[in-house]
This record gives sequence, structure tokens and C-alpha cells, in this order.
Amino acid sequence: MTRNIRHRAIVAAAFLAAAPALAGCGAGSDAITNKPYSPTEALAVKEKGIDISQAFFLGPDSGATLPAGAATPLYLSLVNTNPGSDQLVGLGVDPALGTAKVSAPVTLPQNQRVSVGKPTPTVLVEGLKKPLRGGEGLKVQLQFANAGIVQLTIPVITRSREFTAYPQPPGASAAPTPALSPSPTTTGDEHSAGH
Repeated sequence: MTRNIRHRAIVAAAFLAAAPALAGCGAGSDAITNKPYSPTEALAVKEKGIDISQAFFLGPDSGATLPAGAATPLYLSLVNTNPGSDQLVGLGVDPALGTAKVSAPVTLPQNQRVSVGKPTPTVLVEGLKKPLRGGEGLKVQLQFANAGIVQLTIPVITRSREFTAYPQPPGASAAPTPALSPSPTTTGDEHSAGH
């Protein structure tokens, strides 16, 4: 074999060896970028024939506090896999946390995804007894007309990153703005030094 032929054979072998690894980088119909993004902080469970996903309470802006007396809305997605329809009729919370409010029952047809909280929050914990910063877990009981009670610990997620599109929780204060550091000033000596 001549030197050029041997070099080409090595390059071709290296390319063929790398081809399977490179094929995984393509954006085919199964690529991760083609799948809907879902935040990982939110809770996802299946209990009593109800698929509960993307469950979270919306907290304050990043760096801020949701003060005592404010409210935190519940966002979640529900799929009723039981025979027949169901309804989310209530939310149970510890009175030391606040007061639960469900403005209207949420109808859950069989095998249809229902988003709770969008476009308008309908399930809230009002009159918070203590401030929330985000990162806490709130113990609640979702009350369904037919499936019964499902106990969960749902995370409080700060209104940052992909959650900034959500409206601020009732009673929330804006995040503190960072203080600007004073800019350096020049003294008269620096200007006269070169003249």
C-alpha cells in the first residue's frame, strides 16, 4: 500500500467508526428538541385513576418573598382515566398555612387533559399565614367528586425562567432591583497630570 492509500483507508475507517455516534446528533422526528418541554420542578403522579402532572404553586419572583396575607395559585394538569367523568371539587390545606379556595368545580371528562390555573387561576391558597420564598413543599388534599381525596406535597416554584410568563400571585411584591454601584469618578489631579 502506498502512503496516500493507507492514509485514506485510516480516514475512511475513522469516519465509519464515528458514523453511529454522529447519527444520534441528527434532529429526526424523535429528537428531544421536537418534544414539548416540561419543567422538572413540578410534581407528576398518578393516583386513584387521575394523572396529575405539572403541579406547582406559583411563588414570588426570584429573590422576592410572597408575604403573609398574600395568595398562591395552584397550576396543574389533570387526566381522568377512570370510567365516566369526574370533578375537582375542593382543596384541603392545613389552617396553619392559609385558606383554600376553589372558585368553581373543574370538570374532568374521561381521558381528556384539563389544565387548571390557565388562563385564570381558579384554585388558590389565600391569606397565607407565613411568607413563601419558593422551594417549599405545601401539603394539600385534592378532593375529587368520584375519585375521592388525593394527598400530595406540591412544590412552590419561583416566578423565574419559564415561569415568568405567569401572572404574579395576588399580593406579591416585585423582586428587589439590584443596587447600582457608584461609578468611579475622576479627580481634578488626573486631568491636570498630563498638561
